[in-house]
Amino acid sequence: MSPPSIRDLPSVDRLMQAVRAELGEESTHERLREAARAELDSARAAMLRGEATLPAAPALLAHLVASVTARLTHELTPRLRPVINASGVILQTNLGRAPLSAAALAAMAEVGASYSNLEYDLERGERGSRHDHLEALLTRLTGAEAALAVNNNAAAIYLTLIALAAGREVVLSRGQALEIGGGFRIPDVLRQSGATLVEVGTTNRTYATDYAAAISPRTALLMRVHSSNFRQSGFVHTASLDELVAVGRTHGVPVLDDLGSGTLLPTAPYGLAPEPTIQASVASGAALSTFSGDKLLGGPQAGLIVGRRDLIANLRRHPLARALRVDKTTIAGLEATLHSYLRGTAIAELPVWRMLATPVAQLWARAEALAVRLRVVGISADPVVCHSAVGGGALPGEDLPSAGVALTPGAVGAEVLVVRLRTGVPAVVARLTAGRIVCDLRTVRVEEDEVLCQRLTEAWRKEA
Repeated sequence: MSPPSIRDLPSVDRLMQAVRAELGEESTHERLREAARAELDSARAAMLRGEATLPAAPALLAHLVASVTARLTHELTPRLRPVINASGVILQTNLGRAPLSAAALAAMAEVGASYSNLEYDLERGERGSRHDHLEALLTRLTGAEAALAVNNNAAAIYLTLIALAAGREVVLSRGQALEIGGGFRIPDVLRQSGATLVEVGTTNRTYATDYAAAISPRTALLMRVHSSNFRQSGFVHTASLDELVAVGRTHGVPVLDDLGSGTLLPTAPYGLAPEPTIQASVASGAALSTFSGDKLLGGPQAGLIVGRRDLIANLRRHPLARALRVDKTTIAGLEATLHSYLRGTAIAELPVWRMLATPVAQLWARAEALAVRLRVVGISADPVVCHSAVGGGALPGEDLPSAGVALTPGAVGAEVLVVRLRTGVPAVVARLTAGRIVCDLRTVRVEEDEVLCQRLTEAWRKEA
């Protein structure tokens, strides 16, 4: 059968009619015309290049209809979609960090679907403040005098610096002048805020006396920065927050404590190194403490600032605060998340803390059951011991014992299989370790086990 020629291509109108017969009236006239023209242009170019990729004339129209239909479907498919996280990294930044609780999702949906009292005082019948919805909860949970929410912790730090230290100096340990993910460099942020960075100590050892010696009439803040995604060991020394606060009180300089992820619950009971709690930061006397809402707190993306009432008031009045403020759905999600802590039900209700607290025995039982199901259908699968990471810049170098399922592909190859899992629906992000696909079940919700089993089966069988 001879290959198709350009004269075999249908007109734009004929192709549109054929697609409408297939899809009905699902697409607008203009979208359909654009898609039809694009596919015809692509087919014409392929013919001119002599590529034998198109079917012969009798099947050409059906091929083009399928191509146009696929193009239209792709255009309407959301780019942002759910993923089954089998990587074992709980706060996986690339996968959206903390999954939200059922209560947070319900609150966000309810407020987002209607009008709300975002900036309206229902009792007094007059304008209110969006900041009031979270402040009472945050101050009660942390012990701080006041609180403010902005759109992420980087914004919280930047707002604090530009509002309180622009044109003045900020004293920071040289070992804490670090870069966090995404190229967020503390020295660059200070420079952009208009503050001058004064580094003290050395990369590995900084003492309280180093801070005291650097204080001048131009000093606005003493700053401590959480190490986030790295940890120093060996011949190191860092001045404690208590020591830093003592220096600040002696010289009348407030202390800014960037907690990074920040946590309201102790991490040691779950086999992890102690992470500084927000309550401890406030109790130590930090004038302001900043932390994330979407990491160990377990809520939607936000940057939270707690501390002295007068300093928080200065932040609220700054023009940048309006540009960085959070919307009504974020406030609703954060409020529901904070209520879980207030009720004492955070471990049971917040997915991040459920994952951290799940015993290995439960994960192993799920792994065994999943491996059995996969072997029944001819897939080489075994339950394995593995290790999960907290992620999100929290507890660097720490991991949790975990359990999962390992697949040993044959002719297909692990590299091919992991791509199939990643590009399917729903997408599955797993680990590739020593030629095996490992699905760590600590980060897979129990209700996702069935779908994960189906996706693993589909990807394995595709070659066959």
